Order: sequence, then C-alpha cells, then structure tokens
Amino acid sequence: MKLTNRKILIGISGGIAAYKSAYLVRLLVKAGAEVQVVMTEAATKFITPLTFEALTDREVPVEMFPKDRFAGTHHISYSKWPDLIVVSPATADLIAQVSHGFCSSLLATIICATQRKVIWAPSMNEGMFANPTVQKNIETLQAMGHVMADVGVGEMACKSYGAGRMAEPEDIFELIAAEIGRGGPLAGKKVVVTAGACRESIDPVRFISNRSSGKMGYALAREAERLGGEVHLVAGPVSLEDPPGVKVAKIETTEQMAQAVEAEFADADFLVMAAAPADYKPAISFDQKIKKCDKGMKVELVPTVDILMKLSANRKESQVMVGFSLETENEIENSKKKLKAKNLDFIVVNNANEDGAGFDGDTNRVTILSKSGDSLAVDKAPKDEIAARIWEYILPSDSN
Repeated sequence: MKLTNRKILIGISGGIAAYKSAYLVRLLVKAGAEVQVVMTEAATKFITPLTFEALTDREVPVEMFPKDRFAGTHHISYSKWPDLIVVSPATADLIAQVSHGFCSSLLATIICATQRKVIWAPSMNEGMFANPTVQKNIETLQAMGHVMADVGVGEMACKSYGAGRMAEPEDIFELIAAEIGRGGPLAGKKVVVTAGACRESIDPVRFISNRSSGKMGYALAREAERLGGEVHLVAGPVSLEDPPGVKVAKIETTEQMAQAVEAEFADADFLVMAAAPADYKPAISFDQKIKKCDKGMKVELVPTVDILMKLSANRKESQVMVGFSLETENEIENSKKKLKAKNLDFIVVNNANEDGAGFDGDTNRVTILSKSGDSLAVDKAPKDEIAARIWEYILPSDSN
C-alpha cells in the first residue's frame, strides 16, 4: 500500500526489539510516508538515534528538555503533526505511563497530548505480559480507542518462551496501512478547495492579478486528503506541486474558476474558497499587445462574478461553505459582513499588514468566524498547521 503524503510518528521505548523498528521505519519510508521517530532515553541504550536519523533524514528527539537547543512546546507540535502514532516496541513501563496519564518522558507526553490514533506493539517477557496490572493497563488504553498489535509467541531474549514478543515489522506495517485505510473524519465526503490567484487579461502579455501564491489553499487540500476526503482542487496559476491523491483542475480567469467550482458543487459536502479571485477585470481584453505610448493608458474595469455569492444564493443546499477574507483594516468587522451577506458557514480572516500573514508567505495567522457567532484566533504558524486548525474547527466535534 502506498502511504504517500501520510505522516507517521514512530515512538521507540527501551526494549531489545527496538532494533526491529529500524526495518519498520524503512518499510514506511519506502511506501512514501513521512516518518518522525521519537525515542525514550532507555531506547537509546539498544539502538542509536543516528540509525533512525539516517533512515528518515529527520532529527530524533529524546529529551523533554534538551540542554543544547530550545525545545519550547515541541511535544505539542509532535502530538499534532502525524496522521498516526505507532509505539514499537511498547514496554510495560511506557504502557503504564500513558494508561495512567503520566508524562514522565517526551514520548509519553506526546501520546498523552495527541488526538491521533495510537497503535501499540507490546514487547516484553512473557511473565511481564501476563501480569494482571500490565493487562489492565492495556485494556485501559484499548478502552480509550488505542489499537494493540497482537504479540508473538516464541523464544525471548532471556531464553524463556511464551507470549510477549513484538509483532514483526511487516505485520505492524499492515496494521498501519489498515488503520489509515479506514479514513478520517472526511471519509466519504467530497471536498472542493480553491487556491491561488486568477488572472484577467488586458492584452496577450498583460493581466490584472494579485499576490496569492496558493500555498494556503494547497495546505487545506492536503489536510483534507489526509482526513480521508475526496478532494477536488481548483487552482489558479501557481508554482506548486499537485498534492498527492487530490484531483486538480487548473484555471486562469475568475470566470473559469466559477465554472469549475459550479461543476463540482452540486454533490460537494464542503467548499473551501481559499483562492483569491479577481474582483475586477478589464471591460475590454485586446487581442494584440497594446503599444507603449507617452500619453499613458486608461483601463476600464468591471466587476467579476462573486463565486460564493452566486452559489449561496442559487445553489446552496446542505454544503458547508467556507470563505476567506483578506483585509488591511477592520478585518473582523468587514469579514462579519461578508459572512452574513454571502450566507457562509465560516469565514477565515487575516490582515495582509500583519507580520507572518497574508499572501505568498509560508506562515499565516488567522481568525475563524462561524455563523453561530463563535470564533477562533490562530496565532502565527506554518500554513500546514493553520490548515489543520481550520479543518479541526469547521468539522463537527464528533468527527475529530
């Protein structure tokens, strides 16, 4: 199974089976997954972080408070980053920590803080595995929705024999693939996302446009696909790679974007209008290049179609409609007016004058307004993280 565009965090605790996790990581990377390894200090006694750094091309964190670099709230960032967390091997100690809510290590803290699915691959002596307390802790985690890989039966490193061997990497890989295949909160939903700027021609070589790079829309499309949605992305001219697993329609003008969105809207569950269509276009688009002259040139502009206004007025049924509002002043007040006028369910607001927000950058800071009157302010963060927060907010609470 291809795991392209899937983010998987592998937690490694201190057991002899830690060496097997190197092969598991290799399988995941080969399948196209992005893999982040986090180790406990005890795990580093069995296999080095360097091994996993070489396999994943990512730094492997171990300590909650490393002495040589700033850590901040990296444990929270790691808890939100993956689509899935896999603990392999999972020792009795780490199982006990998490089942009782103890954050005694960086790895335990990440797991306690996450809202993602967690798969455990227990690994311990057969007597330890049969211990009633260990079994009760496993049952606690399962009751919380965590998944336990079946342990193997065989000879242990201590020469004893019984149940407690860590599942083989190939079996854990198949369990990971099965969990991802079940889909997320957008499974079975059709999601239409727009991204980028539109171009309105003055003549064959000149056009009216704006500074939108499409990065926010592409991040929203990627996140929707990770959440299990059938994603249709309508994109203006951008310099971005098509997101894996997403159907992409390329357009240039606002009218073309309107037509492409309308074609997908009837059976859509969500429309996220993150693009920046042109508000105006030249009244006349010349077939030949206009020659430069010293007298200057006047270009008459006329309004373009308002895609959201048109759809909400004529075509909206049960679709959840999300608009974007880029302002330079009074952004909340102006956006509330748009939210109501266009009959939107949500509107995502930012101010182009704020540091780290607006067009073309890799970060954003937004406020999400709901038609119910609720709102959520999201501070400056990479656009992938902003996209995750937006979907987290607009999806029904029981689907997260």
